[in-house]
Amino acid sequence: MTPIESSQLDLNDKTILVTGGTGSFGKIFTRTVIDRYKPRKLIIFSRDELKQYEMAHEWSQDRYPFLRYFIGDVRDRDRLYRAFDGVDVVVHAAALKQVPAAEYNPFEAIKTNVLGAANVVDAAIDRNVKKVIALSTDKAANPINLYGATKLCSDKLFVAANNYSGYHGTRFGVVRYGNVVGSRGSVIPFFLRMRANGVLPITDPRMTRFWITLEQGVNFVLACLERMEGGEIFVPKIPSMKVLDLAQAIAPECRTEVVGIRPGEKLHESLITVEDARTTIELEDRFIIEPQFPTWGDYDKDFHGGRAVAEFFSYTSENNPEWLDRDELQAWLKHT
Repeated sequence: MTPIESSQLDLNDKTILVTGGTGSFGKIFTRTVIDRYKPRKLIIFSRDELKQYEMAHEWSQDRYPFLRYFIGDVRDRDRLYRAFDGVDVVVHAAALKQVPAAEYNPFEAIKTNVLGAANVVDAAIDRNVKKVIALSTDKAANPINLYGATKLCSDKLFVAANNYSGYHGTRFGVVRYGNVVGSRGSVIPFFLRMRANGVLPITDPRMTRFWITLEQGVNFVLACLERMEGGEIFVPKIPSMKVLDLAQAIAPECRTEVVGIRPGEKLHESLITVEDARTTIELEDRFIIEPQFPTWGDYDKDFHGGRAVAEFFSYTSENNPEWLDRDELQAWLKHT
């Protein structure tokens, strides 16, 4: 992976809130903030009291008095208003992410991923939060499943939110990246479980995916929080890997069985579409999809520098110039 520019973000004496804070990302984010900064408060906002209980055993308030464990759901607008009181920075990581579950329970996915995003926007503006950055997914680019469609809608809400933050001055940005090594929703834990059977099911031997580690994802979010002006969708330069190579790297002793692409799956994923390219700039470690209509008045097109990408540019897991080999993947897995 192209090294991500190190963050000079200062979160000391700031109040930070992370939605979905007991998830895979939230835990690594919490550990990173604890290791690097001395915040006034770090609020773990999630709806699962058991996960909060377990997390509090690892990072207790006795040892880390700035930690707060706040039970709530992004669907609950009033609860967000209470939670966001006095908050400087919000990282929005809460979502329903399982593609099959979203297809079977579409209204639930919409309530969390779309209406929940709208609630976060409203609460952040009205509570004078300074910066909000939302986590997105490659499935939001040219979506073919409901999960991707809800995240595309969420991305649009966060970009447009800059238009009506008014005198509050809240700024919103989005980070979009691919599959996360070590997360609960990744295919990797599934392959590790299936290893005992001696057979790994492969949807299609040609299938490719983008990959990033949780630590890289957290570092990228922090770097983007530092340099965001508002309205950007930040895309890291990350490697691709064939799912077949992934399976063989995890369990070389197992045979593979092709089972076909499941409903809602793509053969290859996109992070930047041809349509996005018209407003995309390239930096050394990332791409930035700039807002098409930054009518909030203070958006500086030259703020980030970089250069415009080619007219018909796209960034897909198939045409990616950077590929992850088996040795690199195995090195990543040792740290998950």
